[in-house]
Amino acid sequence: MNILLVTHSHLRWLVLFVAVVAVVKFAIGWLRGGAFKGMDRGLASGFSGLLDLQATLGLILMIWTGLTGTGFPMFRIEHATTMIIAAVVAHLPARWKNAADKTRFRNTLFCILGALLLIYVGVMRLPGGWTR
Repeated sequence: MNILLVTHSHLRWLVLFVAVVAVVKFAIGWLRGGAFKGMDRGLASGFSGLLDLQATLGLILMIWTGLTGTGFPMFRIEHATTMIIAAVVAHLPARWKNAADKTRFRNTLFCILGALLLIYVGVMRLPGGWTR
């Protein structure tokens, strides 16, 4: 199960990297009024997909370790709940797939920023926070 914890812990940096790239790309697209193209859809989908993978790994880890002895302390439940909400927020840009390009860039940017804020809060709920 240690490999699952290590994977879950290291995947957060890939999520953060994709989020930073997406924030820069969507901010530029919004401010310059560019066209929302395939790469933009892929970037938004990649971010939400990575969050889905991270949430799935986290839930498996929480349930497995919870049932094998460590239990379900409140900080783990708070962390899981916050992260699931972050994954839901990351999927919200799909609601604007028929909107104007400028609106899609803006809304996707704010959804990713909102998800990042929730991720920050969720990780801080853990003992040790970001130093784990």
